[in-house]
Amino acid sequence: MKKFAIIVSGGNGLRMQTDIPKQFLEINGKPILLHTLEKFAAADPNMEIVLVLNVDHQGIWNKIVNKFKVTIPYILVNGGRTRYHSVKNALKKIPKNALVAIHDGVRPLLSTSLILKGFEQVTKHEAIVTAIPSKDSIRRVQDGVSSALAREEIYLVQTPQIFTATILHKAYQQAYRNEFSDDAAVVERLGIPIHILIGETQNIKITYPEDILLAENILKHS
Repeated sequence: MKKFAIIVSGGNGLRMQTDIPKQFLEINGKPILLHTLEKFAAADPNMEIVLVLNVDHQGIWNKIVNKFKVTIPYILVNGGRTRYHSVKNALKKIPKNALVAIHDGVRPLLSTSLILKGFEQVTKHEAIVTAIPSKDSIRRVQDGVSSALAREEIYLVQTPQIFTATILHKAYQQAYRNEFSDDAAVVERLGIPIHILIGETQNIKITYPEDILLAENILKHS
């Protein structure tokens, strides 16, 4: 089936405390979002990319496209009120007979092999989430009281999250709920099991200023 990638990049990145959204900040001389697009284009040149951007940010992106002479084909879609609404907008561009990877625009350090593994596994399991086992002890706090959780049962979720388009189209017909923090939560609401693909420690989500330094160091040594 045809492969699609939805790159979700509609946030403002307020925690980065910069004048421009974090997806447009440069690491090693290139905007974060462009690094991300290049990874998916390199994984499979025939993959179709759907880029989701806030309407107010599209002018910034157009300047980047011109400055860096971006030739990667993509379909531009307006971001929505939440991640759920952004993905729902993107799905309008995707047929049901397809495989779809949904990825954070600010996770530029994943490998092409991880992308391809996800597409390979989704043909067997229909719903794949990349995640890594927790290295740290975990505690839950409820009403001011903390309790230990079994670390070996805890996985830290990443993207890409990869699904058959048929499942995604059905899942995103559901009304929005506050607990839809990621795409897997939307799909899981249908009762569909989510299978884990072990992710990569370098596949960090760039959120804080120190993440820029970490990402630059990873790129220099990769």
